[in-house]
Amino acid sequence: MFDALMTDEMKPWRDLLLVHQFAVDEIRTKLTILDEEYRNVHDYNPIEHIKYRVKKPAGIMEKLQRIGLEPTVENAKKHIFDIAGIRIVCAFTADIYCIIELLSRQKDFAIVEVKDYIKNPKENGYKSLHVHIEYPVFLSSGVKPTRVEIQFRTIAMDFWASVEHKIYYKYREHAPKLVQAELKGCADMISSLDDRMYRLKQIIDELEVSGAEAASNSAFYREPNDHYEEEV
Repeated sequence: MFDALMTDEMKPWRDLLLVHQFAVDEIRTKLTILDEEYRNVHDYNPIEHIKYRVKKPAGIMEKLQRIGLEPTVENAKKHIFDIAGIRIVCAFTADIYCIIELLSRQKDFAIVEVKDYIKNPKENGYKSLHVHIEYPVFLSSGVKPTRVEIQFRTIAMDFWASVEHKIYYKYREHAPKLVQAELKGCADMISSLDDRMYRLKQIIDELEVSGAEAASNSAFYREPNDHYEEEV
């Protein structure tokens, strides 16, 4: 992507995107370390997977024009806070708040804004937690405080949001009421599933703490290890 931005006209955009890419790379490393520590020390991984992206110049310009601003690099720096985006997908809502608490203890993470759409879902049923942070990127020219948006979702929330985007995008927020109602109904069902799965986890945790073993003659069977491991 950056090779296409080597003209004199586009170099300011290249420099803007580079610093955001560096911020994403460093934060991803921190998250990987955190997840590996939990996996090995606590025998539990709070992060299912991580997605990330850095917006392209065309997307930034389009957003600036949409909010009534000139599509310049300076306006992008001042007004667009999701140029760099990281999405963290967890199994349970409790994991989301746990990770945020752990990140808030990092000295180089400055939390600027939190939008909690989990406790306060959008009207269409959308649930997620958005955290805007400012992260220092160290360059040869000095330190560049850089804004990054981190989105937190459970697997269920991410499933709903991904499918909703695919089937709803063409309407540009003007979908028929029937479609809106169906999407909201699906969001409610997924939210209920999220809660039930977490309650099940709590039951299992309590059984482990008490040392109880529940015998079962059920035909329900799970492979001991259904994860694909990388070959060494």
